[in-house]
Amino acid sequence: MMKKIEDKVLRKKLVGYLETFVSDDRKATLQRVLKNRTRHITVVLEDLYQTQNISAVLRTCDCYGIQDVHVLQNRNEFEIHKDISMGADKWLSISEYRFDEDTENVKHCINSLHEKGYLVAATLPDERQRTIFDIPTEQKVAFLFGTELTGLSNEAKKYADINVLIPMYGFTESFNISNSAAIILSHTSEKLRKSNTLWQLSEDESEELYFEWLQKSVRNPDAMIRHYLSKLY
Repeated sequence: MMKKIEDKVLRKKLVGYLETFVSDDRKATLQRVLKNRTRHITVVLEDLYQTQNISAVLRTCDCYGIQDVHVLQNRNEFEIHKDISMGADKWLSISEYRFDEDTENVKHCINSLHEKGYLVAATLPDERQRTIFDIPTEQKVAFLFGTELTGLSNEAKKYADINVLIPMYGFTESFNISNSAAIILSHTSEKLRKSNTLWQLSEDESEELYFEWLQKSVRNPDAMIRHYLSKLY
């Protein structure tokens, strides 16, 4: 588990310490990726059961610079297929919402996104809905993707703000879930980056995430941090 340090001065000292164990190429890569990370777009996966699809979506999120992924678990456990994710999950911030009889995890997740200013968009193959091309870039947006066979639950549809679809012109009515995510994130990510919207992470978010990634780039980071702190104090 990655350590979080609220004290910014101490965090900077720890960053400097950990950087001495990381190559210049690795540091440059982390900084390059960090500059392209965003929380302006996020993804919510509801009860997916095929690890291949889950892992493909995580890989897509990483490729398009989407930092946060929210995973709702009701009937199906969240598992990652490492050969497909290609390590993408290591660099993402994944929040899990497990089923609890006393907690409406779908409502809890969506309410949490609303509190953070997200427009919650349910992805549905219904031609009466607006298309992904109509989504504005000014407001943060969270895309809800449902399970492979039945789609989103009634609860997710109920609490979502809008419904969106990918225009299709063939005989089939829907894309595979991982393909849908790739198409939607490709379009919205590029549209966002070409807009005047401030989509990058804040300075504090960047520093915190860089510290987390440095920990993931060295062996036994907990022991290294304890050693540094013991000498500091």
